[in-house]
Amino acid sequence: MSAHWIAVASAQHVRRGREAGFMQVNHGKAAPLRRIKPGDGIVYYSPTTILREKDGLQAFTAIGTVREGEPYQGDMGAGFTPFRRDVAWARANEAPIKPLLEQLDFTKGKSNWGYQLRFGLFEITAHDFSLIAEAMGAETTKAA
Repeated sequence: MSAHWIAVASAQHVRRGREAGFMQVNHGKAAPLRRIKPGDGIVYYSPTTILREKDGLQAFTAIGTVREGEPYQGDMGAGFTPFRRDVAWARANEAPIKPLLEQLDFTKGKSNWGYQLRFGLFEITAHDFSLIAEAMGAETTKAA
C-alpha cells in the first residue's frame, strides 16, 4: 500500500524540481527521503513564492508519484550536493490551502494549522491526498 506525503518548500524551488523531475526536502537531507518509497504520492506545499520572502502564497504547488530508485545526490553548484528522489509530476494547477483547511484531516479544527508544516515532510491520509489532487485539478500519473 502506498503512502502519501506533504513536503514543504518555496514555490520557486518546487518549480525547479518539477521541471527537472525530482524532489528535495529539508535542505537536501537524505534521511527524510529514505522514508518515502516508490509509488508513494507526494504533494508540495509552498508557504512563499521565494525562500525567505513573506508573500503569503500558502498554496499546494506540485503533486506526483515517486519513481523507482533510491535517493541520490544532485549537483547544484558551489559544493551543494543535495539528496533527491525522482518524481513523475502530474499536470496540475497550484491551489491555495485556505479553502481546504476545514476539510483536510491534518488541519481540520486546528487554529495553528501550519504547525505540522514546519517539519518539512510528513505523512498524510489518502483522503487528504485525494482532496488536494482534486483542488489542483491534477491529472493522474504513474510512476515509471
